[in-house]
Amino acid sequence: MRQWTRLILFALVIIISGVHCAMAIEEAPYQIVKKEGSFELRDYGSQILAEISVEGDFEDAGSNAFQRLFRYISGANKAQSKITMTAPASQTSGEKIDMTAPVGQQKSGERWVVSFMMPASYSMETLPVPDNPQVSLRQVPARRMASVRYSGFWSEKNYQQYKLKLNEWIQKQGLAVSGEAIWARYNAPYVPWFMRRNEILIPVTAEGVSKP
Repeated sequence: MRQWTRLILFALVIIISGVHCAMAIEEAPYQIVKKEGSFELRDYGSQILAEISVEGDFEDAGSNAFQRLFRYISGANKAQSKITMTAPASQTSGEKIDMTAPVGQQKSGERWVVSFMMPASYSMETLPVPDNPQVSLRQVPARRMASVRYSGFWSEKNYQQYKLKLNEWIQKQGLAVSGEAIWARYNAPYVPWFMRRNEILIPVTAEGVSKP
């Protein structure tokens, strides 16, 4: 019985530590224009994304793309600036880039575009060039996004359910959708489903809504 208690306590420590680390990483900054329960209208500034387009179904696409994007920020790149002193010694000339949140996934035709937001300390000029030509860097302009937050499994069923709710909320606000929905994940895979922060973000036109 004591052995099981120790194992349970150890698992809880790992989970809490993982959640703490996830909360400590840089997130995309935004200003809240309107909030109503789990729905928010947000203004995002310009961001730089590292992204890759992959084939596959909803649930597999993210996993397939994540590995290639993670290799880029882990050093699979042509470093254009000095490696910081905190970076571990390695045999690659690449530069390690801090992980950020969220990981975005967006439909593009019959494919999925998965993206990492780059840290705000970088510009298009200072970011290292990816070794993998499939990974591209893109600067997106400031934009207004409607969002809904939920916890749960990373399933297409949950995604479609909350996307429908968000579209209904957008219509009630008298807004117009101006782009494809983005599925945003903020946690590592080992974080329990009931503790995960998932969001759906949809670009909308800015007219007709004032700050409360």
